[in-house]
Amino acid sequence: MIGDEMRFTRSELLAFAGAEVPDLLPAGRVRLLFVGINPGLWTAAVRTHFARPGNRFYPALLRAGVLTEPVDAGAGMTDADRARFTAAGIGITNLVRRATARADELTPAELRDGGARLVRLVTERRPDVVAVAGVTAYRQAFGVPRARTGRQDDVPPGWPDGVQLWVVPNPSGLNAHDTLETLAAAYGEVARAAGVGSGAGGSPA
Repeated sequence: MIGDEMRFTRSELLAFAGAEVPDLLPAGRVRLLFVGINPGLWTAAVRTHFARPGNRFYPALLRAGVLTEPVDAGAGMTDADRARFTAAGIGITNLVRRATARADELTPAELRDGGARLVRLVTERRPDVVAVAGVTAYRQAFGVPRARTGRQDDVPPGWPDGVQLWVVPNPSGLNAHDTLETLAAAYGEVARAAGVGSGAGGSPA
């Protein structure tokens, strides 16, 4: 089953609870690292980040000019999709690796541990820009209840010098506060900061 024809039953999806999805990281320089909250069950099933139908992550990147080809994430990224993504210097990870049906199934301790893991990953890979997708999860992971979206002037303890930290809106379809246009604007802004694409309809660097 591919594309719009791919469907999972509830029991099939529940079988992926607790599964992990590997990080998608370039072999070389990481210009822009997106950070999700944790994998959903659909994401775990197709082993592609932000894959649940209705998620606006890839359409927003396309609208922003960060990507030049659409990604049918619901069917799972193709090898060509992954190659284009990583060739542009873009990576994806999550605060928490464990797949759940809903993000609110995560415990505060898991999110705090995820924040510490992110600091370790960023220290190791030194991306130019890190963009955490979801301000509520960011607040919980790093204990900053007043944090807002945008570039973060106050970074977590241990954050390496020279790595920009941003918080961008969650692309989930459940986030009714943002439209595809506002998501594209936010993602285009971090892409410009990272030197990826044009952020306004151009080609990836």
